Amino acid sequence: MPVAPKVIEESTNRILRAWETLAADQTFAGMSLEQFKEKVKPSFDARAAIASLEQEMTAAINRRDEADRETQRLAGLVVNSVKGDLAFGEDSDLYEAMGYVRKSERKTGLTRRKPAAGAQP
Repeated sequence: MPVAPKVIEESTNRILRAWETLAADQTFAGMSLEQFKEKVKPSFDARAAIASLEQEMTAAINRRDEADRETQRLAGLVVNSVKGDLAFGEDSDLYEAMGYVRKSERKTGLTRRKPAAGAQP
């Protein structure tokens, strides 16, 4: 079963701290502490790159959300303008093509409920 990246990072950091604290001048697996650090550096560099990209993504999402607010405002102005235009209006093909229901096709919203079975009217 694969090990989660966070577990690998925590484990490696624990090994590095212990090695630095308790046996900094010893070699293990044929490596000094500095050699081990150099060999695991790509793992930490990749994590740093991912963190940077995540920050860029968050910033891009925020920019998109701000732009979307303005887009929605402008789209609302356009739709309202179509509704108020004498040549088009709320009952036009253009209004329907924009994703809205034409005024002549709207339901009234009136509903008449049937009495429940066995209930007195």
